[in-house]
Amino acid sequence: MVETLAALALALALDLALGWPAALYARLGHPVGGFARVIGWCARLGNRPQWSAGRRRAMGVVTVLVLLAVAIGLAGALQALATWLAGGWAWIVIGLLAWPGLALRSLHDHVRPVALALARDDLAGARRAVAMIVGRDTATLDRAGVARAAIESLAESFCDGVAAPLFWMVLAGLPGLWAYKAINTADSLIGHREAPWGPFGWAAARLDDALNLLPARLGAVLLCLAGGGGWAVLWRDHGRHASPNAGWTEAAMAGALGLRLAGPVVYDGVAVAKDWIGQGRAAADARDVARALRLYRRACALLIAVALGAVVVWKG
Repeated sequence: MVETLAALALALALDLALGWPAALYARLGHPVGGFARVIGWCARLGNRPQWSAGRRRAMGVVTVLVLLAVAIGLAGALQALATWLAGGWAWIVIGLLAWPGLALRSLHDHVRPVALALARDDLAGARRAVAMIVGRDTATLDRAGVARAAIESLAESFCDGVAAPLFWMVLAGLPGLWAYKAINTADSLIGHREAPWGPFGWAAARLDDALNLLPARLGAVLLCLAGGGGWAVLWRDHGRHASPNAGWTEAAMAGALGLRLAGPVVYDGVAVAKDWIGQGRAAADARDVARALRLYRRACALLIAVALGAVVVWKG
């Protein structure tokens, strides 16, 4: 229990203090880049448009199994090797290996420039900043649209970038953390209904939904606790999102901040009619993005306390 607690605490401390530094990224890249290369290789082999939907779906299942084998195999082997070589000091190695799988600091640092640009009335800069974290078209967003996009991304990513990696590390150690990151990467790359993915990405999307099921609900509860409210909106509106999980944290954020989020958006020039989530103002601004970041920091503090406490109970 002490080793797991120390490893998790070290990984969290490094992430909160440093994020994933640009110098390290330039020299080493990031482990998810390795997953992306595996996914790309599998897609070239198994996602052929002339094949039937059933065959492409089967190859998507094989891709997921390959990814899990790589992630769990490498993480498990490295964890075992660290324990064998370092003995009682293995927690340092395990903490270092877990560090890049967490994104508490980097998520905050990607959203903060949006708030700063909006605060200085730099709409073009705010659009550029928010384009780094959302998939929708940003070139024509007004200030409220930019602010809502940043807050929505922060809410959704609180699950898959923060709560879920911690959840799976507590539950299954280093292999659990990196298995989750592998599947989440696959979902972001191929888990789409649109061509050319469709059947090939089905397994990645469904498994990602399953792995986020509990973390999303935990994250939503923590956002409401950190915000001192939002429960009614959470309960009423969590199902208004296309994702079975993202709606939980987004509704919690909307309720806690007293905002309306989501609504109609444009992807690749095509307008998509989405339901509104929340019952407050839709005219969000820089102050609302700053409030969302404060709420996020409080929710992260609660999540860290829950994670460390869970290790004591689970492993004790």
